[in-house]
Amino acid sequence: MTDFTRTHMKEAPSWWANAVVYQIYPRSFQDTNGDGMGDLPGITQRLPYLADLGVDVIWLSPVYKSPQDDNGYDISDYQDIDPMFGTLEDMDELLAEAHSLGMKVVMDLVVNHTSDEHNWFEKSKQNDPAYADWYMWADPKPGHEGGTEGAEPNAWGSYFGGSAWEWVPERGQYYFHQFSKKQPDLNWQNEDMRRAVYAMMNWWMDRGVDGFRMDVISLISKRYDDEGRLPGVPNSQLPMREAGPDGYVNPFADCSDGPRLDEFLQEMHHAVFDGRDGYLTVGEAPGISADRAAEVTALAPAAPQSRELDMLFLFDHVDINTYGPGGKWGVVEQPFKDVRPCLKKYESIVEKGGWTSLFFCNHDQPRSVSRWGDDSTDALRIRSAKALALVLHLHKGTPYIYQGEELGMTNADYTRLEQYEDLESINMYHQLVGAGVLTAEQMLAGIQRVGRDNARTPMQWDDTRYAGFEAADAECAPWLEVNANKAFVNAAAQVNDPESVHAFYKKLIALRHTSELVALGDWSVLDESDSSVYAYVRSRGDERLLVLANMSGAPAAVPAEAAALLGGGSESGVGEVVVANDPADDVRAQLSAGTLQAWTAAAVLL
Repeated sequence: MTDFTRTHMKEAPSWWANAVVYQIYPRSFQDTNGDGMGDLPGITQRLPYLADLGVDVIWLSPVYKSPQDDNGYDISDYQDIDPMFGTLEDMDELLAEAHSLGMKVVMDLVVNHTSDEHNWFEKSKQNDPAYADWYMWADPKPGHEGGTEGAEPNAWGSYFGGSAWEWVPERGQYYFHQFSKKQPDLNWQNEDMRRAVYAMMNWWMDRGVDGFRMDVISLISKRYDDEGRLPGVPNSQLPMREAGPDGYVNPFADCSDGPRLDEFLQEMHHAVFDGRDGYLTVGEAPGISADRAAEVTALAPAAPQSRELDMLFLFDHVDINTYGPGGKWGVVEQPFKDVRPCLKKYESIVEKGGWTSLFFCNHDQPRSVSRWGDDSTDALRIRSAKALALVLHLHKGTPYIYQGEELGMTNADYTRLEQYEDLESINMYHQLVGAGVLTAEQMLAGIQRVGRDNARTPMQWDDTRYAGFEAADAECAPWLEVNANKAFVNAAAQVNDPESVHAFYKKLIALRHTSELVALGDWSVLDESDSSVYAYVRSRGDERLLVLANMSGAPAAVPAEAAALLGGGSESGVGEVVVANDPADDVRAQLSAGTLQAWTAAAVLL
């Protein structure tokens, strides 16, 4: 395979074409002061581990000052660090040390909403003329007294349960919040508010941050009628959609990918990123189609004024089979074969001139090895974790690793509701169980399967009492219980083990850094109807790399199109096994026999 360096990537869209990003959830990564919460000095302490792994970019979930109603995604001061995590000086030290080790740092940025304790909201609530319209305010329904049942401007419900409208007596109006009532939505129609956001972003970029991951950025532009009225309010030209079993209308369809989204993102790019180099912008984009993603992420060299974001997170693959009566909480099977068409859509973004993010895990999603792999035994956990890693990292795009994914960390082993901290899980438990949509047992099973705390358990560094997240004799236990499988799933046991999940990730990262075929090659899927084996080809010039994986717990035949490329018949015709979760000789034997064993995954140079 052709070796190359970033400086010679003339055909690459940017430096991130062969980069790998590592997401850190700071409160669960490393605690250095024994208060049970991870902190910035802890991240700085672990930077050599990340540099050795080979990642290029670190993405930090929010560390801004916050009341922590939604674990930091409710920001009360964009230009300060929450004392839980440290200080601005700690952040400066982290940035300097990461840069010295050759890694960039991207901060999570939440600008769809703030905390209700943000100074902007406090002034808006008091009707300060300079801030009065910075949030989405609306009058009570005519003929109703504000704050009473049925007086809300329309029937929109929050994604976290209950009404999406909160009454403020001192202002005499309701404010809109898609998420928690402590997370009021900003009014992106207001130009002064937007300028304040851009000024804050420039402040961080000038301080040394290398870009932003933008939380729910696709929700900033709402749909209004010609007179500026939201759906369902008096005299609106926009009708309300159908209410769900809880009696509320989900506002998502009228908030996602709204009519001014492109305008706002282009304006942001011009105000913050024009003239800068080496940055990364990635948007969390629920509700964005693959075709729209190609438009949003297009480099558009002939029209630089249309630049928006470098890449997006799309959620088709993590949302499959989640729309029953209980939504995502109604536990149904989510076989990996249902993920494959979603990955094909993401690859179409690149084909159309955009770029795509590749991920299975993040702070809002369950652990991939528990969701699509097999964590019933340690051997199967290791095999399936490697298989998932291989099929994801050999796609075209920018791979993201969520902390602990490189160790094969699993879902939380909790059995009681009291063990969970996630606001969404707890609120929806009471709402759906209270409404009779799901039983208590069904809802707990749903939280165990897809709840956000599955990804938030403390990082498992070693097998000590608190998994090395903090000292074993710390007075405060970690904010969230450590998974008991820390005894055998931990970094200390894997970093020097050449057969570990960790070692396998290092191989995949190194391959993306050194293989032009992996970083830039075209992508095409094979044998799409096969129920067990996922197969695709990467090609560049005369080089072709066949990737195939049996994503099931039983032996499976090598499907026809893949078998034809392999030539069939003999091990000598198989080609070079570039990377696999079985020894190369075993892989050749399996392929020549036409059968892949359970969870066998390999990339073969044809």
